[in-house]
Amino acid sequence: MNVKSICELIEEIAPLSLQESYDNAGLLVGDSHMEIDSVLVSIDITEEVIDEAIRKKCKMIVSHHPLIFTGLKRLTGQNEVQRCVAKAIKNDIAIYAAHTNLDNVLNGVSGKMAEKIGLKNIRILQPKQDRLLKLITFVPHLHSDKVRKAIFEAGAGQIGNYDSCSFNADGVGTFRANEYARPFVGVTDELHSEPETRIEVILPDYLKTDILEALLNAHPYEEPAYDFIPLQNAWNQVGAGVVGELDHPEDELDFLIRLKSIFKIPAIRHTNLLGTKIKRVAVCGGSGSGFLKDAMTVGADCYITGDFKYHEFFDAQKRILIADIGHFESEQFTKDIFFEIITKKMPTFAVQISDSKTNPINYL
Repeated sequence: MNVKSICELIEEIAPLSLQESYDNAGLLVGDSHMEIDSVLVSIDITEEVIDEAIRKKCKMIVSHHPLIFTGLKRLTGQNEVQRCVAKAIKNDIAIYAAHTNLDNVLNGVSGKMAEKIGLKNIRILQPKQDRLLKLITFVPHLHSDKVRKAIFEAGAGQIGNYDSCSFNADGVGTFRANEYARPFVGVTDELHSEPETRIEVILPDYLKTDILEALLNAHPYEEPAYDFIPLQNAWNQVGAGVVGELDHPEDELDFLIRLKSIFKIPAIRHTNLLGTKIKRVAVCGGSGSGFLKDAMTVGADCYITGDFKYHEFFDAQKRILIADIGHFESEQFTKDIFFEIITKKMPTFAVQISDSKTNPINYL
């Protein structure tokens, strides 16, 4: 097994193209072709985590938070990031991060929070916009099944819980091949009419290259006609946070006490209790205060995240219960996600969960 194989497993679930513009997810340190036989998964990269990897003989660390956010101009050991990078290089340890790309998928950080809480009917809280394309192509009738199959296998035609979605219409295409062409049907220098099927499918923009390659390989024409059209549709499978429902409504205080137990935290910062039942719950791992309005828009009774500022608590306007459980606490189960992704495909591969304490916040 090599480093690249582990990266690819994670990126099947959380493609790097889904990370936010400010982020720095991906392989940060190390050779992608380096052979490894074990991985350490963590939330953060600290010197203690590097030392743990050395002690456990793990040649790769997969973390949620990137070790490097901005460019490094020198490696002189003047801060922890420099020391971690230098120590990782010295000990041939690869470092990989899946950050906002893992935040932005339905079964990512927020989805794992929802699973732990017991939410059902999970959907994205703030879906991504402008990330979908429509592919339109024209294929001879007898070859339409082959082309559809190829582009479906490359990832086109997925809408929510449905795959192989397409619209098809019959028509007639015309063309005239010049003397340099090698037409699949018709002859050179003569106008030809061919019964064709118009195929329309939706795809995420990051799969455009793969799907186009699949189309060109499967299409019988020397010069297939196709269009990629940007869409403004919301992509409901990708975005920030999730929202879902509890099986049974719970009293606010009972629900907050249950949160403390699930996330193993000594304290929850929350707004005033409203005297209502908790049924619909919105969650967002990490710093999610910016999505409070989205939680209110979808009618959530409670919004769970981390890093609310003092004045932001007033924004609840006595319409929703805010539960700030802490940044690290909301993301602590990310290690479980990494473990599940890797062991699902490689059940015998050694994946170790870091036991180093990396939360910089303490409670008294």
